[in-house]
Amino acid sequence: MKIAVVGSGYVGLVAAASFAEIGHQVICADNDLQKVAALQAGIVPIHEKFLPEIISRHCGERLTFTTSTQEAVRASEVVFIAVGTPSTEAGAADLSHVECVARDIARAINGFKLVVEKSTVPVYTNEWVHRAMLLNGAPEGQFEVVSNPEFLREGTAVTDFLYPDRVVVGCSSERAAQMMCEIYSPVIDGTYANEPTAIPRPEESLLVSQFIQTSARSAELIKHASNAFLAMRVSFINAVANVCELVGADIEEVARGVGADKRIGSRFLRAGLGYGGSCFPKDVSAFKTVAQECGYEFRLLDEVIRINEDQRQAFLRKVRTALWTLKGKRLAVLGLAFKGDTDDIRESPAVAIVKALLAQECSIAAYDPAAMERAKVELACENISYADGPYEAMHQADALLILTDWEEFTSLDLARAKSLLRYPIVLDGRNLYDPELMAGHGLSYYSVGRTAVVSKPVADPESQVPVQNGNDIQAISPNGNGHNGHAVHTNGHNGNGHHNGSLSAAAKAMKASANGGASTNGSNHAIPKNGNHPRK
Repeated sequence: MKIAVVGSGYVGLVAAASFAEIGHQVICADNDLQKVAALQAGIVPIHEKFLPEIISRHCGERLTFTTSTQEAVRASEVVFIAVGTPSTEAGAADLSHVECVARDIARAINGFKLVVEKSTVPVYTNEWVHRAMLLNGAPEGQFEVVSNPEFLREGTAVTDFLYPDRVVVGCSSERAAQMMCEIYSPVIDGTYANEPTAIPRPEESLLVSQFIQTSARSAELIKHASNAFLAMRVSFINAVANVCELVGADIEEVARGVGADKRIGSRFLRAGLGYGGSCFPKDVSAFKTVAQECGYEFRLLDEVIRINEDQRQAFLRKVRTALWTLKGKRLAVLGLAFKGDTDDIRESPAVAIVKALLAQECSIAAYDPAAMERAKVELACENISYADGPYEAMHQADALLILTDWEEFTSLDLARAKSLLRYPIVLDGRNLYDPELMAGHGLSYYSVGRTAVVSKPVADPESQVPVQNGNDIQAISPNGNGHNGHAVHTNGHNGNGHHNGSLSAAAKAMKASANGGASTNGSNHAIPKNGNHPRK
């Protein structure tokens, strides 16, 4: 089938290349002249596994690029709208780019066109696009607008497209449903996987995908509800992690036990720095705004957002606990992307934390395998430098911060890391390591939802400077408020400076035991014990 994709961002480019990969003739339109020229030359502007391979395979044949939306529309039977819908200051989705594309499509119609919303949009957008096209001269009956939300994860977007869990199509006619079913049939029935050059099927993918036909309004809500639910899981497990820190439990063990329930499952139960990226923050806010505009106060989403924002502040408190003062400290930062396997820094927790540390007059030596060029634009500051590798970033740093869950960060040479750091302090916002392993290497280790292990001797209260490379390890509460965070705390205070007066006597005794009677061998380990941590 002849397909046009308008927009060459993450969604549009992956969709265009993947449609070509499953046999369609695709023309991708974008008004960015430089981006189109680069794509025509085979230069892929985003870091996405398998994307350069399939673009190279089809560019100039099944896949072409143009700066003219109207040219793409005239040459196609189906037009996918895949332009950005950023958040407004009020949290709603900005549909101005969608409106521009709708006008261009209306003015270029030269026969029946199936117009497909691929961008993430609020409910009623399907009807709004239909009206906009009529107002701009599109003949009634010569087009139909369909909602087809995407469910792609950055880092695995190509395989998510080619081996989907489900394809959701919101439409009102059998003609539109049949056309959409034909477009996706190679990935719905699994025949694409049998092609000799097919991108390998992920182990966890379904052999046959679901084709779910709904109304347009339902399809639009499915996308927002899906992302809001996943964001809720992230915030929930982070809230549980905060409780774990207060009582001396281990969030990795708790998440493992909770996720073993087949009704719940283990996906998105990884405590850390909170969600980020181009989807969850924007979509949760947009969904909340849609609900408000319809007369419903979706208070659960308010808490999801609040917990997510608080998680970054909690990590910054750990940094202050470990270092006592921040001004003038040199910090090694591993990771700038919002998660591993992508170069996207939009709404990245790592970038937010780096900005906060720079504001405290720290100097940063950062390394990320893919996101540094984008970060250089976002973090234009003289107090940040970019290293060629993880160990170069660590040289003479006062502490090491792990902020993104890149696979290469799960197997660092810890002895080498300790020798490069001024002080043996590691703050891991992604729980990539086993506290017992870190203790064995003489490293003070602060993670999320687990008891910290701290190198002795402790900080000198007079100098307020940690003693260099101590090797005696003891466990502490990561929420403690003693000198430099290196003392054992039994006073019932948490990391926010609030007395736990509401605890029962038994709970106080248990908390004192967790904080003051913790083992000195770092036995509060993650799962598994080998130091490498499974990723999402």
